[in-house]
Amino acid sequence: MANPHSYGLSRHVLAGGLAGTSVDLLFFPIDTVKTRLQSPQGFVRSGGFKGIYKGIGSVVVGSAPGAAAFFSTYDTIKRHTPLEPHLAPLTHILAASVGEVVACLIRVPTEVVKTRMQTLAYGTQGHSSWSAAKLVLSNDGWRGFYRGFGITIMREIPFTSIQFPLYELLKVQIAKQFGRKPHAHEAAICGSIAGGFAAAATTPLDVLKTRIMLDLRDPTKEKLPSVSTRLRGIYTSEGVGALFAGVVPRTLWISAGGAVFLGVYEWVVGL
Repeated sequence: MANPHSYGLSRHVLAGGLAGTSVDLLFFPIDTVKTRLQSPQGFVRSGGFKGIYKGIGSVVVGSAPGAAAFFSTYDTIKRHTPLEPHLAPLTHILAASVGEVVACLIRVPTEVVKTRMQTLAYGTQGHSSWSAAKLVLSNDGWRGFYRGFGITIMREIPFTSIQFPLYELLKVQIAKQFGRKPHAHEAAICGSIAGGFAAAATTPLDVLKTRIMLDLRDPTKEKLPSVSTRLRGIYTSEGVGALFAGVVPRTLWISAGGAVFLGVYEWVVGL
């Protein structure tokens, strides 16, 4: 007989993969606009509204396994937490944070390729995600695929520490209100609210992540600025507004994406 936990875990992997792919494909143009707004060369020089699907190939490759890795980790930690039930928010923060670290091992390389494709960083040489990936490898080696890994973790942990406890809290409130487990569409609304709030709050970290991934300088030949130095540089030369570049499309994208992501996830898990 199949192990019930293995069956449950498989369903979470499937649900996470399907949810992640759905979101990334549906809302990719909004992500492109957001990334180009955050680019140091500016929105227009990064492509404007042209070629808004550039880089989607890397998303197709990395989205499902990244989301599946997150949810399988998140669910496993929630199931086996040593913390007491009254510490549920702390459990959700821990589970989401560890899940993001695991997912970023898969997601960051595809994010590097996607970001450089979206902003035309390689010009005509980067005509496809595959050609951009080869340029990353030839210019920076395998380490190049993890450019921005640290700042991505620094962005994702606060993001998920806001999003998932808020998401779980909203679901609890719905359960108390109606005396039942929330339906998928109700979970989608909770995910939208939680995701939008977390997205707006963590936009400065997302700007830093984008800038670091778009820095094509060779770290073996010159010392690259630290995160704090980059932060001060953006603030000094471009103003505080630059740290919130793309906040509107980012919030809209993740709010809508959160509805699809968590709605699809809850729907598949509940099948």
